[in-house]
Amino acid sequence: MAVALDGPYTFPTQQPGVARTTDPLTDSYNAPTTPLMPTPPTAPILSALTRRSILKGTATLAATGSTLGSLLAAQAPAARGPLMAYVSTYSSPPVDAPPGKVDLPPGNGRGIHSFRVDRATGALTLAGIFEQGTSPSCLVFNAAGTRAYSTNATDKADAAGSGSISAFAVNRTDGQLTLLNTVPSGGAGPTYISIHPSGRYALVANYAGGSVAVLPILPDGRLEPASDVKKNTGRVGPKRATNAPPGSFAVSGHDFPHAHMIQPDRSGRFVISMDLGTDQILLWKFDESAGSLVPNDPAFFALPPGDGSRHFAFHPNSRWLYSLQEEGSNIVLFDYDAAQGRLAPRQTLSSLPPGFAGSSFASGILVSSDGRHVYAANRLHDSIAYFSVSATGTLTYRGEEWTRGDYPRSFNFDPTGKFLYSCNQRGDAVTVFRVNRTTGGLAFTGQYAPVGNPSVITFLDLGTV
Repeated sequence: MAVALDGPYTFPTQQPGVARTTDPLTDSYNAPTTPLMPTPPTAPILSALTRRSILKGTATLAATGSTLGSLLAAQAPAARGPLMAYVSTYSSPPVDAPPGKVDLPPGNGRGIHSFRVDRATGALTLAGIFEQGTSPSCLVFNAAGTRAYSTNATDKADAAGSGSISAFAVNRTDGQLTLLNTVPSGGAGPTYISIHPSGRYALVANYAGGSVAVLPILPDGRLEPASDVKKNTGRVGPKRATNAPPGSFAVSGHDFPHAHMIQPDRSGRFVISMDLGTDQILLWKFDESAGSLVPNDPAFFALPPGDGSRHFAFHPNSRWLYSLQEEGSNIVLFDYDAAQGRLAPRQTLSSLPPGFAGSSFASGILVSSDGRHVYAANRLHDSIAYFSVSATGTLTYRGEEWTRGDYPRSFNFDPTGKFLYSCNQRGDAVTVFRVNRTTGGLAFTGQYAPVGNPSVITFLDLGTV
């Protein structure tokens, strides 16, 4: 019978005179088949056996078995740690709630929900909840997986009306979080956080405050107050998106500047942030010694008025950047000059299926780890669209999958890329899909994980060092 193995397997040394076979499909070991030499007669051997020799042989075999058992136990791999998923939630109503705004979460979450992930099926099993009533809506881990940082989408952190950022220690055995400290975020309603490649700074986008901030990280993982805060003073775009689908009434954030995402490039020399209210992609040089952002030249790229720049994703080659616009529901492909930190647009296409009409809000965008497909989430249409990537980086729409839940705020892949998880903000559940790595297609697994107002799902593999 073939046995499935988790890792590379070396066959034991073949006994002389015994044939060994392998299954050509699994390369697994099968029982010996035909002896290569005739079996010797047994009668002379049996006649030579005595009671004393049998007892002596039994004792020797027992000792050998004990030694062999100890050797095998010593060589057995240690039990693999669990794969964990952390779901950030809205646990209170948002701080900016102008009349008529349509994408408001009521605050059904309880904080940061942690799950164990079944590596074979993708299923989520609740492992714990870090209770937090300040809407920890985005979570990121440091490179070592020993510290976590969450945005708290509030305006109650200080007298200036700032939100806050919390730092946590991660138990590497069971994945549970322990709060280290909390500091002001440098603006109201922080919505996104990333870690600089140096590991020394957290970068924060404050949506309601219209600012981005740099927070130093101490050697023990705790955060210091912001070393730099940049508030956008750009001109706010119109409520009607230039590229809005026919019949769209999607109006989201064109009242003030709204920083929606901030992330460094691979080198860490440059930082890119998105402002939905001003329809800009802002480009920064990063001064690592001072922990500050310096406007690049040019300082920003202006997208079509009203389209609402929300999120972006780099291709694995770091030369192509895909920008997603919330109200325009479109994707723009840029060539990225890593030496100068500059963007050059090359393609624009809808994140929605051909022929769509009506209101929709684009939310998240990701590139598969192999760089072959781009995925984008559409709220109200409640779908995740997938696109193939050509040899030059251009996209071709290939299809979309219903999220099985209302208002997919974001989605993410597990570390293997075999499963995709959709955070359905109004549907109060995370849904699981199997990914076809060849076509890019998604297939619903039938699995739901109930979570109130899920915002972001992040993975941490405790089975790796």
